[in-house]
Amino acid sequence: MLPKLREAKYRRDYRIWLKFADGVEGEVDLESELWGEVFEPLKDKSRFADFVLHNELETLVWPNGADFAPEFLYQKLRPEYMLKPQLESGDSKVENPVG
Repeated sequence: MLPKLREAKYRRDYRIWLKFADGVEGEVDLESELWGEVFEPLKDKSRFADFVLHNELETLVWPNGADFAPEFLYQKLRPEYMLKPQLESGDSKVENPVG
């Protein structure tokens, strides 16, 4: 299941406090992630601080269209987190038959 971001507060510099629906919370520093065409403008701290929590996407979004996937942000707080593929309905694990 994808992490659902519920709260986000700008702290300072490139740091944002996050809280996810499962209770995981903490502060992430995104300075090292601000590279590439869409993220370069966010090196301006006033632009960086201008994010919103998009309710439908459940992640941070900036006016220039930049965003971070919620699972990426979650993994910044919980490095051991890995997105696991879900079985499609009707799929089942097949056990090796004995014989």
